[in-house]
Amino acid sequence: MAETNTNWSQSVTGIVIRDGCVLLARHTYGGGKGLFIVPGGYVQMGESPVDAVKREIMEETGVLAEPGRVIAIRTNAKDWYMAFEAAYLSGEARSDGDENDLVVWMPVGEALERQDVPELTKSLIRAAQKPGGLVPLPYQSNAKNGKSHLFGIE
Repeated sequence: MAETNTNWSQSVTGIVIRDGCVLLARHTYGGGKGLFIVPGGYVQMGESPVDAVKREIMEETGVLAEPGRVIAIRTNAKDWYMAFEAAYLSGEARSDGDENDLVVWMPVGEALERQDVPELTKSLIRAAQKPGGLVPLPYQSNAKNGKSHLFGIE
């Protein structure tokens, strides 16, 4: 995707846990090179965070997942990062051959102990295992700027 279509201040991630294992990808560049992280990335212009997390999980891992509750939001003065719990739907975990070189279903306990899993990823895994969080609420939007999603406490 062209860089002009990327919103560099908005990013998302999806934590997919299936049969006691979490979906992780070993990063191939930057400060995360060699580390196992949850799939995610930047939101494209005109794309909702929900659609972005679906796309990022599929692009990076080959897994189709459905975002559910919001389990964490990281913010600072310039950007935000939204973490969704995502339910596995289908697909075989595989590397995208670009941003990662290995995609695995790692046992949650192992992921929380390993040195090559960063603290942010561990925090998100822990959050996904707890009840609560913001859940998708019924909401219909007629906004001209695209599809809207509403998350709140049930």
